[in-house]
Amino acid sequence: LRPIVDGHVLVAPRRVVVRMAELSGEELEDVWRVASLVGTRLEKHYDTAALTFAVQDGKDAGQTVEHVHVHVLPRRKGDFVPNDKVYDELDSTSMTRVDDLNSHRVDRTDAEMAAEAEKLRALFPESLPI
Repeated sequence: LRPIVDGHVLVAPRRVVVRMAELSGEELEDVWRVASLVGTRLEKHYDTAALTFAVQDGKDAGQTVEHVHVHVLPRRKGDFVPNDKVYDELDSTSMTRVDDLNSHRVDRTDAEMAAEAEKLRALFPESLPI
C-alpha cells in the first residue's frame, strides 16, 4: 500500500499465521528461500546492489498486520541517511499510524498496485513454492 522504496514487496507464506514461530520448518525455509529469490530479481530489475529484509514479528515489534510477511527492499547507497533510518520509515508505513513520520506517505490506488504487480509478475514466470 505504501512502499518505502521502488520495488518494496512482501513475501508471505500461503498459510496465514500471526507469528514466525507458528510456521513449520519447511514453511520457514520456503519463506526465506523465496524472499532471497525475489530480492535477487528485484536487485537486477531495479539496478541496485543491496537489499534489506525485514520482519516485524509481534505487535511489540511493530507488526500491524496479523500475518507473517517479509519485507524485501532493493536498496541504493544513500537512500536513507543514516542507513538504519529505513527501519523508522518501515515502521511509519503502518496503515494505523497517522503522524509526522507517515504524513508524506500516500496510499496507492488499487489500479496503481495492480499495474505494479503485473510488471513485477513478469520477473517470476515460474511458480514459487509459497
